Amino acid sequence: MKMIKKIIFCISLFVTTCSWSQDNTASPYSYYGLGEPKFRGTQDVRSMGGIGIMSDSLQLNLLNPASYSRLLTTNFSIGGTSSFTTMKNSSESEKVQRTTLDYIAVGFPVGKIGFSFGLMPYSAVGYRNENTFENTNDQTTRREIKRGEGNVNKVFIGTSYNINKKLSFGFELGYHFGEITNNYIEFITEPAVPLGTIERNNSNIRGISFNTGLLYQTKLNSKLNLQTSLTFSPETKLKSDNTSYLSTVSLGANNIEIVDNQNGQEINVADTEIRLPSKFGFGAGIGESKKWLIGSEIVYTQSSVLTNRFGNPENATFENATKIGIGGYYIPKYDSFSSYFSRIVYRAGFRYENTGLVIRNQSIKDYGMTFGLGLPLGISKIDLGFEFGKRGTTNNALIEENYFNLNIGLSFSDIWFKKRKID
Repeated sequence: MKMIKKIIFCISLFVTTCSWSQDNTASPYSYYGLGEPKFRGTQDVRSMGGIGIMSDSLQLNLLNPASYSRLLTTNFSIGGTSSFTTMKNSSESEKVQRTTLDYIAVGFPVGKIGFSFGLMPYSAVGYRNENTFENTNDQTTRREIKRGEGNVNKVFIGTSYNINKKLSFGFELGYHFGEITNNYIEFITEPAVPLGTIERNNSNIRGISFNTGLLYQTKLNSKLNLQTSLTFSPETKLKSDNTSYLSTVSLGANNIEIVDNQNGQEINVADTEIRLPSKFGFGAGIGESKKWLIGSEIVYTQSSVLTNRFGNPENATFENATKIGIGGYYIPKYDSFSSYFSRIVYRAGFRYENTGLVIRNQSIKDYGMTFGLGLPLGISKIDLGFEFGKRGTTNNALIEENYFNLNIGLSFSDIWFKKRKID
């Protein structure tokens, strides 16, 4: 009962301070594909370069479903991120801030089997681009605004089985759902015309995905352990129900107002299928139980199959993506009674990612340094993470994003499923 009260309190706290609505990103790169992909692991994993090679008896590993059967207690996890980003091109810069909810998940063991279910964002769209250009055909100057918002979320349920003490296998089923809106607005500014046009494209997205995983652990000697991880997600397709309307708008001082919302002209557009690319990951690490670990993981995504939701943007294509993470943790003395700081988990990592997006022949890359602390609260804990990174470039008239992410996760553990013994 105490744990349930804590869970309700934490959900209420996160929901009131974090966003899980239409404003989960401000990146201009979210215009492409299905939007900006969101990290799908817990904050402790994120603080170690995003490597998902470990299983923990008290902590969920959402990157590999094979870890669920390694739990010894019921675990509830929730996490959120405050992101501070400076976006710049060759001539100007802009600062933005977003606070978002990253995941809510529950995992529990039943004998050799483990189960987990939860909800997390899968991708997010939140961009606004403006351009002014001259039309030589009619001698006018036009202002073009492109903006988009929305997200795709994933609710999942997974299970895993301990084949033996060293090897476990897991499977996860996910259901994706969400809505993404793209607006294309155009005004004539010279000569000044008070009204313009807006094309509103809406995609209602839904579909199923699959994820499988293996975890293998063995002792190298009396102290050292070897942990390896294997994950695979086959390609799947999401259905996108598309609608498009053309309306007249007026441009006010602070916002754009639709003039003929009731009489907008509907444009016939076909429903489409969005391909989620297949993904393969492998990682390995070495360490001493409850003391330290260092490991690495590589994830390969066949993102060259991706396309845009409406049309094909000029000078933009997709290539296969690769993500490499290196990280680990250190605990001075996990069972220390005299020093709380000796029981803290200290984490660090580095990650490199070729995102798979190519604009004007420039591959968009993402680099990040991560640090974190695991603050123990009995068998529960608070995870704090700090991430410094850079995505994109100012070359070829593109945008560079320099960001700092403050990540917080809460993990509560308790024994819910335990057989009673009768004397």
